[in-house]
Amino acid sequence: IVKSGLILQSISNDVYQNLAVEDWIHDHMNLEGKPVLFLWRNSPSVVIGRHQNPWQECNLNLMREEGIKLARRRSGGGTVYHDMGNINLTFFTTKKKYDRMENLKLVVRALNSVQPQLDVQPTKRFDLLLDGQFKISGTASKIGRTTAYHHCTLLCGTDRTFLSSLLKSPYQGIRSNATASIPALVKNLLEKDPTLTCEVLMNAIAAEYAAYHQIDNHISLINPTDETLFPGINSKAKELKTWEWIYGKTPKFSINTSFNVLYEQSHLEIKVFIDIKNGRIEICNIEAPDHWLPMEICDKLNSSFIGSKFCPIETSMLINILHRTCPEDDEVHSKWNILCEKIKGIM
Repeated sequence: IVKSGLILQSISNDVYQNLAVEDWIHDHMNLEGKPVLFLWRNSPSVVIGRHQNPWQECNLNLMREEGIKLARRRSGGGTVYHDMGNINLTFFTTKKKYDRMENLKLVVRALNSVQPQLDVQPTKRFDLLLDGQFKISGTASKIGRTTAYHHCTLLCGTDRTFLSSLLKSPYQGIRSNATASIPALVKNLLEKDPTLTCEVLMNAIAAEYAAYHQIDNHISLINPTDETLFPGINSKAKELKTWEWIYGKTPKFSINTSFNVLYEQSHLEIKVFIDIKNGRIEICNIEAPDHWLPMEICDKLNSSFIGSKFCPIETSMLINILHRTCPEDDEVHSKWNILCEKIKGIM
């Protein structure tokens, strides 16, 4: 129950739980005359927009190696890296009161209240720029029938090396209509002034929000797994974790690429064309020279992939099953292994 407005802060650092809070507030709260600000931070994770392609946006192999979570949010916009050095702000209002620029100006006022010398300006794209060139905040939003939310990041002390390496896709030959992220130069506020910690900035933003909306300057700590406070929220978090949501909601795309294998001191070209719909392989055409690998083996590989998930785990399982049906020929087996390793590298 909200009287005139509310400032919430999550005690969880789990990306799926915090995104579920956004869904829950959007779906269940009456925001008429009762705006809500939600403050949250996540352990290392990459968050893609609703209409984005994770293979196109990030380094999935590196993320698996480092144990970085991947999440797809319900709002549009580009891909962002979250860690404990990044603050997430979600402004909830009615659809009529929705105003991204007003929210960003509020954040700028809060930053200047702590450090008046900071040169931070909102842009037409609803980013925040530090010193006219470094992006410290990106924006995304969701507008429902009656309610809306605008959320943005604020780079305070994020691991920039991780950010740049994770948000760089190694995948070649992707053709997609998915929303593509726009790269930008970034900088942490802590690099500008070491007193600008996440805690200091969250308190400043809460104070500015309270003053602007004439509400009590009190941050309520919430547990996103509390079903008594948010009935049904855990099922929302569970859905956000599923393969069907994270990967299966990717707009249809295709991969058209090739790679070389060394055979008898010459390079042979292997061509690969794959169509992926709902995260599953719809068309697969892997072409190897006939004299290198029998055509029936490639045909078997192509037909086996149809309908399977476009992911290295499922691909590896299928390859292992097919491996047992391969001719008992050491040379063929050797070529098969080379081919399969290359294919797994594509996924």
